[in-house]
Amino acid sequence: GYPIVDAGMRELWQTGYMHNRVRMIVASFLIKHLRMHWRHGEAWFRDTLVDADLANNAAGWQWVAGSGADAAPYFRIFNPMTQGRKFDPEGAYVRRWCPELAGLPDEHIHAPFEAPASILDEAGVVLGETYPKPLVDHAKARAAALEGYEKVKSSAQ
Repeated sequence: GYPIVDAGMRELWQTGYMHNRVRMIVASFLIKHLRMHWRHGEAWFRDTLVDADLANNAAGWQWVAGSGADAAPYFRIFNPMTQGRKFDPEGAYVRRWCPELAGLPDEHIHAPFEAPASILDEAGVVLGETYPKPLVDHAKARAAALEGYEKVKSSAQ
């Protein structure tokens, strides 16, 4: 239900490749929105990427999770809508890999669930039928991830 994530996963499955920016967005979504262990994503990427490298793959997933040796000094949660708007502003990438969304205007391509019903109707998009509804609410998932991070951080002190 988040187009940039869905586009990345479709590209990976069909080609065995995904741009590094999309890899980070997808990894952040799996770890921080869905609260799954990074090893699940690392294993999927290792088995699916044609350019998989054991060390780089594991280190990349640990970096996103914040558990690697060179983890960022802050807990970053990628917003898939903001990332899509910033790195795919016209929606060309999403339209290529999620053609069912191709009729949406640029301003709604990265968050079809926020589009008015009239825009969805005009584009032939039926959320939950022709394109999935979001699996999680971004704001709630972000809040839950931050709460979990704070619990871990405070227990380590």
